[in-house]
Amino acid sequence: MTLTITPAPLSGAVTPPPSKSQTHRALIAAALADGESVIDHVAYSQDIEATLRCLEELGAEFERRGSTVTVRGMAAGVMSPLRRMALPHLNCGESGSTLRFLIPIALAVRGGGHFTGQGRLMERPQQPYFDIFRQKGIFFEQKDSVLTVQGLLTPGEYALPGNVSSQFFTGLLYALPLLGGPSLLRPTTPLESEGYIHMTLQEMARFGVVLPVALSLPPQYHFEGNQTYTPAEVTVEADWSQAGFWYAARFLGGSIDILGLEQASHQGDRVVLDQFSALQASGSLDIDVSGCPDLVPPLAVMAALRAGQTTRLVNAQRLRIKESDRLAAVTAVLTALGGDVTEGEDFLTIRGRETLTGGGTVDSFHDHRIAMMTAILATRCENPVTLTGAEAVAKSYPDFWEEYERLGGKVQCTT
Repeated sequence: MTLTITPAPLSGAVTPPPSKSQTHRALIAAALADGESVIDHVAYSQDIEATLRCLEELGAEFERRGSTVTVRGMAAGVMSPLRRMALPHLNCGESGSTLRFLIPIALAVRGGGHFTGQGRLMERPQQPYFDIFRQKGIFFEQKDSVLTVQGLLTPGEYALPGNVSSQFFTGLLYALPLLGGPSLLRPTTPLESEGYIHMTLQEMARFGVVLPVALSLPPQYHFEGNQTYTPAEVTVEADWSQAGFWYAARFLGGSIDILGLEQASHQGDRVVLDQFSALQASGSLDIDVSGCPDLVPPLAVMAALRAGQTTRLVNAQRLRIKESDRLAAVTAVLTALGGDVTEGEDFLTIRGRETLTGGGTVDSFHDHRIAMMTAILATRCENPVTLTGAEAVAKSYPDFWEEYERLGGKVQCTT
């Protein structure tokens, strides 16, 4: 889908969609539980659809009524008969969370699985799991864009570097309490994206998992084995990651009231509040994005229109392996619209301007966050902006364009 966006200020009240990160986690815990759970305030983005599809294949059942999902869990555990079934085929779409969360869960519940995906998903690295599988004697093979894992996930010690995606930690955090004895998950370096791990622990606790954490740096996660997830009722919070784009619109001069956010949230991207304030001050600024990589597109928007000031977004190497090479994509969009940006191996240096020229055609790179970034940037361009691949927003925020127009955005679909 190609859209032409005519510059116009945004104003009004907006509630960000339900947190995709929390929804994944709540649905997984409910699916593992022994009994019926209710998850309220669910948005059916493409990534959430992928998780629902895969959890059904693993053995859970779902009933949808509007934004409420009733989950009949698979009663996962050491004695579950699911372990005797054939390996499931799990199509994860383009969802990195779905894939990385479910690899160890499938091993614990079904003895493994065949994983597939779309876009760049199967190119995204799984080396931290592969290193563990070699140590534990678990078979894995990636051939013709299909990853097969098969074997017995056993109690014991598991080590992961702390500077990899927190998604690897979350997958093991969910799986290890289901095993037949105690386990230890040990980061070997200081943790990045620790807020996402806290989200995982919060959801596991809601569903009855006992999970003490040793007082050490980095923290070590000790598990009792033979645990069972218990049913729960959860209302999903609004998404701080998506709120970042509306904060960017406010930074650019839009009269935007952002509603419905949980101020005490465990979502790591809640740091956008502090970053928004820091960007409003004058002077050069370095922002470490290692713990909040999804905020780089809205932060880049704010930095690009921070007139006369220089902003560096640093420790951003993991953005190379998102839905797009997100550092390159951000650079391409800002440059095409008249911004001043220098791309490094793991950083962006952005020199702010009063306005952007716009007037060109940019691509979303099939990346939902790049499409939303372009939409917000277009509000402060001097000329209309044409965006190809605008449908990419469906991955995480299916209603984004409707909300954008409701707030005064001027959009015309050309194809």
